Amino acid sequence: MEFKEFEGKSTEDAIEAACSHFQVSPEQLEIEILSVGSPGLFGLGGRKAKVRAAHRDELEENLLTAAQEILENLLAKMQEQAKVSVHQEKERISLRIETADAGLLIGKQGQTLDALQYLVTKMLAKRSRRKVRISIDVEAYRVRHDEALAHLAQNYGEKVKKSGKSITLNPMNPYDRRIVHLALQEDRDLKTSSRGEGLYKKVVISPAKN
Repeated sequence: MEFKEFEGKSTEDAIEAACSHFQVSPEQLEIEILSVGSPGLFGLGGRKAKVRAAHRDELEENLLTAAQEILENLLAKMQEQAKVSVHQEKERISLRIETADAGLLIGKQGQTLDALQYLVTKMLAKRSRRKVRISIDVEAYRVRHDEALAHLAQNYGEKVKKSGKSITLNPMNPYDRRIVHLALQEDRDLKTSSRGEGLYKKVVISPAKN
């Protein structure tokens, strides 16, 4: 389903028009405010409010289908015989690849898998005109990788608490940095931060008191 645009004297009126069109409540719509209405000076030169809206359920279903199609097309161009399944995980679209050559798609330290995930994320965002979180996995590589990375972060966290000194990890992609941050976010004795420029940044684990 494509987003549709609606106008009104105010933002509330525009949203009401969208709800009337889809015959649902505002909570069931994905709404983006394009412009806020203005009455103008003495009633002249007024400007209508404008919003974009789409039904959440149908939008999510279309996003799942689109994500699967994009990944299947990329794999076909790589001449890779593979089967792709897709499902929703909270606020993330999860894609699973079944193939006879998992190692080729995973790549060194998951770099090929990261590249595929990056491409699908960017291509889906461009098509849907909204930010979508994507996770792509082959033979549960991500699950094993995430568990190992979280365990590593906790081990470094213990070293930081014992030494009282910060530790800087090697540059990581956004996905891996998030795993480290989440692994240590409940530890009140520690704090984590990202440092650097570009896609790959370093995570710094520090004592909270510093």
